[in-house]
Amino acid sequence: MLRPRSSTLLCAVLILSSSALAQNQTVPNQTIPGPGNAQAVKTAQASPLVQSAYDFLIGQTFLLKDSNLRYQTLDALANPNTCILHRANLKLADKQNIVAELLAQGLLNRADDTTFPGGLLAGVFPPVLHDPSACPQLPQSFWSAPGSAFGSHHSYPGGLPVHESNNDTADINLGEEYAHVYGSTDPATGTAALNILGIYLPHPDNPSPNALKLDHDLLLGAPLWHDWAKSIVFQWNADGSEFLELSIGGSGAGLDNYGAAGDARTGGHHILSIAESMLRGFSPAFIITQASAHSAPTSGNEFKVVNWIRAAAIIARLDLVAKGYLITDSHGNLRLPALRQTGQVDLLAAGQTNILTEYELHNLSDADFTFSGPAVAADQLVLAQLAPAFGYDPTQTAVYNNRFRNVVLSNYSAERLYTIYSHSGLDGVRNEIAKLHAAGKL
Repeated sequence: MLRPRSSTLLCAVLILSSSALAQNQTVPNQTIPGPGNAQAVKTAQASPLVQSAYDFLIGQTFLLKDSNLRYQTLDALANPNTCILHRANLKLADKQNIVAELLAQGLLNRADDTTFPGGLLAGVFPPVLHDPSACPQLPQSFWSAPGSAFGSHHSYPGGLPVHESNNDTADINLGEEYAHVYGSTDPATGTAALNILGIYLPHPDNPSPNALKLDHDLLLGAPLWHDWAKSIVFQWNADGSEFLELSIGGSGAGLDNYGAAGDARTGGHHILSIAESMLRGFSPAFIITQASAHSAPTSGNEFKVVNWIRAAAIIARLDLVAKGYLITDSHGNLRLPALRQTGQVDLLAAGQTNILTEYELHNLSDADFTFSGPAVAADQLVLAQLAPAFGYDPTQTAVYNNRFRNVVLSNYSAERLYTIYSHSGLDGVRNEIAKLHAAGKL
């Protein structure tokens, strides 16, 4: 493996919230990564939960069948000196040109240039190591990054591998679920038949002729790549909070749906991860599956996925049509291509989006934030209530975040703590924290 092994409660909550204002976030052309990154690495490295999640992801990587996908994913996750390809050899003028093109294409909100810390340039190009060079590198370990913005889901050191482990497991299980419900056939007739007593699932390397055909690499690989750039976007401030994240992929004017009503803005990590995948040489099917994490291209939402691919291609400086990521329809609009479909109905002409089942499954696998986010919000209140008993004052933001909040969440996860709280109340959570204290981790 390529790694080393209070005042009042209301006051505490207000301070917890304000600590996410990223007072240490860098500005354009400043190449210093987050000052709290080293502390986050130390916290994540000491967490069995985080390290076991990371080990799981590396193990999953070896199950990828496509040799380039397997090699590039292993390099991105396990190589501490991996190169960030979408940042390679970018000079200031290159970055400015990319931001200008994103603005011209309606894929950034111009107003963010005055409200986002450091402006649009800092949001699209957060500081990384060895920038500019032929091999810029991650500003922190992949496994020390959080899973989202401070106070949101998996927002603790190592939350990223924990989040990805959950999503990867979910995507594979969703594929098996579809095989159970939609892919089973009667051996005698070959017609669909759900066996409620238990369904035989053939081995992926030796499928039944009648088995539902799903791409194993898309189901397993897309969740590994979707959030990869969070290690770049969500760096750590000295006080244990995180950098803010810029929204990319839309104008913010509400007209992102080919000029009609629609808002395609999404977290910058999503776009940067797609740009990196493009430059790693992944297939159009993989790129579109990955891009579907934040919205499946169904129910009128194709424009979102299209815009995210457009933005990523601009950052990667690639011709998205020539690469086969998108096509141009009869109205001159960029649309999703018809992959795996030959001699079939022209779905675009019929007004139907071209989709693969894997797009939808990947989108569903990324949906745990519906619980994980509220769990963090609740846990922060619980931890602020319990902290004084362990010698920590929630109003002392830096000490509290770095030595208590982040340590507790990194070792237990918000989901586990909230489940314990819902069953056993404050006493249950207090007992869990006491174990960390007795082990000398607090």
